Amino acid sequence: MPLTRALVDLTPLRASAPFRRLWVGRVFSGFGSQMTLVAVMFQVWEQTRSTVWTGAVGLAQALPLVVFGLFAGSLVDRVDRRKFALAATTGQAVCSVLLAVQGFLGDVPVVAVLGLVAVQSCFVAGGGPAGRTFIPRLLPPEQLSAGLALNRIAFQAAMLLGPALGGLVLGWLGVGGCYLVDALTFGMGFYGVFGLPAMRPGGEPSRPGLHGVLDGLAFLVRSPVVRGALLTDLAATVLSMPISLFPLVNAERFAGDPRTLGLFLSAVAVGGGVASVFSGTFTRRSRPGRVMLAGSAVWGVALTGFGLAPDPWLGLACLVLAGAADTVSVVSRGALVQLATPDALLGRVAAAEQIVGQAGPDIGNVRGGLVAGATSGTFALVSGGLLCVVAVVLVGAATPGLRRFATPAENAAS
Repeated sequence: MPLTRALVDLTPLRASAPFRRLWVGRVFSGFGSQMTLVAVMFQVWEQTRSTVWTGAVGLAQALPLVVFGLFAGSLVDRVDRRKFALAATTGQAVCSVLLAVQGFLGDVPVVAVLGLVAVQSCFVAGGGPAGRTFIPRLLPPEQLSAGLALNRIAFQAAMLLGPALGGLVLGWLGVGGCYLVDALTFGMGFYGVFGLPAMRPGGEPSRPGLHGVLDGLAFLVRSPVVRGALLTDLAATVLSMPISLFPLVNAERFAGDPRTLGLFLSAVAVGGGVASVFSGTFTRRSRPGRVMLAGSAVWGVALTGFGLAPDPWLGLACLVLAGAADTVSVVSRGALVQLATPDALLGRVAAAEQIVGQAGPDIGNVRGGLVAGATSGTFALVSGGLLCVVAVVLVGAATPGLRRFATPAENAAS
């Protein structure tokens, strides 16, 4: 494959002005969100000096997504998704403004801060699924994977650079200033969504309330391709998420060197970044199911290798490979799910995908910690990686439609 085709495919940015505006808006709002996370953690720690309270920050973010996500997804499938996304973005921006106000005032109870974070996450529970329905409307099927890869690059850039930028702003403008910068970045978020056409769901509108949620769950049960994609994601995260094991594995295998520990997460991010830059190697392929299964299996193999690696540099190389495999799997799964889901159900399926993406890693980190407590960090890591590979193989074997799924472009040509 020529180098130009191996690099990230920029065609969606060139060909679709609405997608370009949406992507730019997401870049800025992603950086702002990471800055707010740093500011919240810093403020809560300064007020409490308690890891229990800093842990509660993650709970305040995750719980609304899990509790309200499916109901929000059902609503997304009943209304104009563009208007819904604008309303959700407005809610998030207002919460950021209120966080900035309390940051400048000072001496606000930590419960109130966490309450604002939870309310903001309620808007994310709706805005996230709405935003995931836009790309299939803005790009042709053959460009969908490339568009998702570009979104992945924006996400990874925010994860890598956003916290560092947040730390600089914290030192310069304080907590309130950091929240205020986040509130201002929502202006670019509005810019991206305002430029979209009307986005009413196609087909039969979702039924209201619990009935619409149950219809979405029924689709997941009867659609082997989408169900298999989500089960593959759960296999990779619940069975083999390594983050909680890093300190223990570092102590067991690498003498507890803090420099090594600091490189672990960076190595995963570097691998993901490299895979994103060279995403043309897999986004141009027309069998996203096979690519996703391969990426998830390599993730498990790489983590097994990390657990067995006797040398820290070899261990870091395994984590780079794991990060690359994760990006391949995430982008391919996103394309597969969106192509295999009718437009009328995209909001509900996107909400389920968001919940799996939020809850899976958290459960996986808990699983790893419990297994390590009963055995060792190395055993927890190696057994998790092997279980992941076995589960992915079983899902692939039991779901032939997942392996055979082809993009509409290939179907039309065959």
